[in-house]
Amino acid sequence: MIGKLTGVAKLFAVDESGATAIEYGIIAGGISIAIAGAIALMSDTLRDDLFGAVAAAFV
Repeated sequence: MIGKLTGVAKLFAVDESGATAIEYGIIAGGISIAIAGAIALMSDTLRDDLFGAVAAAFV
């Protein structure tokens, strides 16, 4: 019983089948955080410049 359990534990320890998907998920999460930060920093500029120009075009 113990031998079988250690065998299963060794197989689980060397299995890397989901590692690539997790790495890509972490990279995508980091990129999403960077994009959200950039949008937060530029939101006032976008609101004033871009949307102000569009609103002025309709006046």
